[in-house]
Amino acid sequence: MAPRSLERLVDAAALTARTQRKRMLVIVNPCASMMDGRLRNLVIAALHGRYEVDAVDTQARGHASDLCREAAHEGYDVVVSFGGDGTVNEIANGLCGSQTPLTCLPGGATNALCKMLGIPGDIIDATEHLLAMTDDWRPRRIDLGTANGRCFTYSSGFGVDASISKRIDRQPHLKRSRLRDGFFVYAAVETALREYIRNPPRMDVHVDGEVDHAISTVVQNAAALTYLKDKPLVLAPGATLDGGTLAGVALRGVRPRDIGPIALRLLSSKRSIAGHPQVNCFRDIKELRCVSSDGRAIALHVDGDHVGDVTEAVFGIRPGALGVVS
Repeated sequence: MAPRSLERLVDAAALTARTQRKRMLVIVNPCASMMDGRLRNLVIAALHGRYEVDAVDTQARGHASDLCREAAHEGYDVVVSFGGDGTVNEIANGLCGSQTPLTCLPGGATNALCKMLGIPGDIIDATEHLLAMTDDWRPRRIDLGTANGRCFTYSSGFGVDASISKRIDRQPHLKRSRLRDGFFVYAAVETALREYIRNPPRMDVHVDGEVDHAISTVVQNAAALTYLKDKPLVLAPGATLDGGTLAGVALRGVRPRDIGPIALRLLSSKRSIAGHPQVNCFRDIKELRCVSSDGRAIALHVDGDHVGDVTEAVFGIRPGALGVVS
């Protein structure tokens, strides 16, 4: 159904082609969980109706960032991330500080920034949305968080959520399969039980001149940790993409009986995770430093991509560092 609908969209876009079109670079992650070749080609064909489009498939980790630095230098009007959260992150790092804005097409499992920007999660609706943007072109600036110098668009974690991302990355075929939602839940529960119950890593969390002790920390420059389909899981209420500050939580410890109540608070629209005694919430900060207190390396992720195991994570904020159009 989707390809046939996109074919009609291609025909409609061709009828409204304009003589002065903005230059668009579409960066495609061919390994994204929702991607296939025919879908890619139909979307690119539809975008040609309103834009002067170049499309490039990524070849390896870091390739998208290199492409974006070149695109900013060459003066493209916009770069489209056609993939998942990891592709968005690489593009944001490549465009950071430039005048070339980012926009998104959903191609991954969650597409968190895409949804935060108000771009539909359905690929046909999202393509129509990008075509309509030419009639109301309003770029704006959003903040980027940083974790050990690497930018993130909405979330970074040092501890359990990064360990879950690391676990998921070890089986990419399941990440792209129809079983991915169940696999994500299984990986989260298995990782929490295996690594964070009996002998979890320990860290000192330095924030606003005080030190707290935790086993895991999540730092955000947006309210939502992730999405269950279109439902945001709000971890940092009040945080915004252009607020100029960081927010998040430090998990002091976790027992088997804590997992259910914490998960229910995260899923609830009425109860905040801040009310749990094992959770220390922080907001409106500019910098945060987490240091392993027992010398063990701890997993670190940016926007859901595991980037390594380190003994120290320093988080900061770069206000207005990224242009977006949505």
